[in-house]
Amino acid sequence: MDFTDEEIIARLVHKLYRRANWGESHTSFENLKKGFNQRDLGKKGLKRVNKIGEQMIQSGLLSSKQTKYGLEVSLEYSRKDELIRIMKKIFPEDEYV
Repeated sequence: MDFTDEEIIARLVHKLYRRANWGESHTSFENLKKGFNQRDLGKKGLKRVNKIGEQMIQSGLLSSKQTKYGLEVSLEYSRKDELIRIMKKIFPEDEYV
């Protein structure tokens, strides 16, 4: 069972949401790939997660910050409602505040 792009986006948002990575609370871009099973991602695998993460930065869902030790990302607080809608599609059972 391969994840769709929409499911990958929702999983990335959900992961950052659970970690409370909003605004100035960043995590390494490389951490986005953690937790995905290669088998669930199809032929392109973890490269697909990287590409989707980059697209999320370009579209403004994630904010990015370049540091001396690599790229850091966090959820864009100004788009909180949209990010919660994305998560609710895939994870409707969770509570979002």
